[in-house]
Amino acid sequence: MTSDEQGETLPVRRRVVLTGISSRAWEHPADRGALTALRELRGFDDVVKAFFGMWNERGFRLTYLASSIRVDHRQYPRVYTLYTEAAQALDLPELPDLFVRQSPRLGGMAIGLDKPFVVINSASVQHLDDEELRTLLGHELGHVRSGHAVYKTILMILTRWAANLSWLPVGAIALRAIIAAMLEWWRKAELSADRAGLLANQDPAAALRLLMKLAGGGDLSQIDTAAFLEQAADYDGGGDLRDSFHKIRMTAWSTHPVPVARAADLRHWVDSGDYARILGGDYPRRDDDRDASVSEEIKAAAASYREAFGRTQDPLVGLLRRLGDSASDLGDWAGTGAARARDWVANAADAAGRAARGRPDDPTTNGG
Repeated sequence: MTSDEQGETLPVRRRVVLTGISSRAWEHPADRGALTALRELRGFDDVVKAFFGMWNERGFRLTYLASSIRVDHRQYPRVYTLYTEAAQALDLPELPDLFVRQSPRLGGMAIGLDKPFVVINSASVQHLDDEELRTLLGHELGHVRSGHAVYKTILMILTRWAANLSWLPVGAIALRAIIAAMLEWWRKAELSADRAGLLANQDPAAALRLLMKLAGGGDLSQIDTAAFLEQAADYDGGGDLRDSFHKIRMTAWSTHPVPVARAADLRHWVDSGDYARILGGDYPRRDDDRDASVSEEIKAAAASYREAFGRTQDPLVGLLRRLGDSASDLGDWAGTGAARARDWVANAADAAGRAARGRPDDPTTNGG
């Protein structure tokens, strides 16, 4: 039991512990397809870590150890309690280190290859209530549990390595295509983490409030949830073709979807019934992860894109629908991106392995 400001006793809301839950339960289909494909590359993580030895995770950890506050039961005990509660709901077998860094911006991040850790900004501690902060912490734990911290770092490093090929006649174009595909996956990974945050706190209203605060700051006294969701609808379908191209320009090179789009996607996920089914115990288990099928996940990713293209009111997509079955074709093209990414990463890993074996003792080796 807890007490409110008037001293009245309020019941503590009990969260469901999602025992043995696999990250596949909350991963967006496009994210899940790419991750399943990458996970099929047995030993790929070890090859890349060995080859890019100059990238030092320990340096990042020492930076935050030196300049931030490491959270535990003595330092930021409120944050630590919320963090352990979020981890318990998601049934994490191990609690990653958590740091609070000085920053006026709301947000956080997950970092690392060997031993990922979580960093949140001090503004999040100051401006988020318990439910919102637990959701944010669950979001970052979702990134860790899905392996986003590992694969994002690997893809960032491989992209920098691929930049050394940009002097080739088609190198720059190919590199931009790789980066664009990586960022599209990254944006879907953020949608996955939003779902993990909701499952960690199990309060859809708090999840929406968090996204509203990310959009407009920490004061919601003059903000309305229904109006914010109306904004999302206006962003999705308002205007004409010029607005569609502006949206492409705004998002193509961004790591995060815009807050209103994240709110709309999370609301759609709840309305679809998937959220309630998971809370009811109907979700994939970690013990079955090894049996996940790459081909089935890629099909699911394509179906997800087709469904999204069919649902959106965007003028450009509407034009493509009127011209024929282009939305379906776009869904198939986007969904098979996971397979293309897997092939490219496999080739990159093979080249990295050959280079590492050829020059194992050269500390300056960085793929050049």
